[in-house]
Amino acid sequence: MNDKEKNIDFLAIGDIVIDAFIKLQDAQVEEHNNVEMLEMRFGEKIPYDSVKVVKAVGNGPNAAVSAARLGLTSAAMTHVGNDDFGKECLDTLKGNGVNTDYVTIEDGKNTNYHYVLSFQAERTILIKHEDFEYNLEKQTSGIIPKWLYFTSVGEDSMNYHSDIAAWVKDNNIKMAFQPGTFQISLGKEKLADIYSATEVFFCNVEEAQQILNEESRDVKKMLKMMHELGPKIVCITDGYEGAYAYDSHNDEYWFHRIYPDPKPPIERTGAGDSFSSAFTVALGHGKSVAQALSWAPINSMSVVQYIGAQEGLLTVDQIEKHLAEAPGNYVPEKI
Repeated sequence: MNDKEKNIDFLAIGDIVIDAFIKLQDAQVEEHNNVEMLEMRFGEKIPYDSVKVVKAVGNGPNAAVSAARLGLTSAAMTHVGNDDFGKECLDTLKGNGVNTDYVTIEDGKNTNYHYVLSFQAERTILIKHEDFEYNLEKQTSGIIPKWLYFTSVGEDSMNYHSDIAAWVKDNNIKMAFQPGTFQISLGKEKLADIYSATEVFFCNVEEAQQILNEESRDVKKMLKMMHELGPKIVCITDGYEGAYAYDSHNDEYWFHRIYPDPKPPIERTGAGDSFSSAFTVALGHGKSVAQALSWAPINSMSVVQYIGAQEGLLTVDQIEKHLAEAPGNYVPEKI
């Protein structure tokens, strides 16, 4: 075993990006055909409040940083271009205690760079994903992590999904799957091998409806339907209404309310990543599903108090402190 193969508790696979957060001050939200639209005056100079550039983010890198902060040995498997932005992302990951040995640097490609239009604590993201070469055999180099956290990758990655599913099954790796927009749009049939290889699955209610082609918002029903696709543990979040989980190992359904925000959220980017990663890391620390469901909302509560997805990520001691100070009704409930 070489140095690259040692002591990786948590490996996150997912595209990396630099986010430029532009805080708008002269905009409005209007509903058109049941869709909320961000509106600004066309063809004019529009003042903005501020801009903040956040490096080395994205669902996978966010989870990798979260795992490192929560005490696991963590690595990121992703792609950057051979450019200054790529070097900045690598430096940022290393500065957050994340192993970068499995980051592929591709010549002639640009590191992903997105623009986040922030308005009223919500965000509209202008995205462009580079067409990277997804080659699991080249990337893994024999690594067998205890946990794999698989999330958003580019659209030219179907074979990559099949390779990851086979790799996880062949090596008895526990996989957490938090699908990105493209993966959700594929539907459950095309990703059947991924679902069947998944230990713990995350999505929100609307995403579950889309994946399952289900019209109702019966979360308990959707937990069971999602489990039937393969995941052993299923977690479905419902915003301020709380989160739900099904643990097939013990045939238990759980509900957990959110942790109360100390003040109104500043920006919600990364709330889902912080929830899912904290839940997964809790399992990695030997916690039960019910205990993991108590950890996760605390991490989300903290993240939304900052701009960007990583600044508010907590340590184990900080989560334990919040648990000790939690309201009396902040407990997992069997349903």
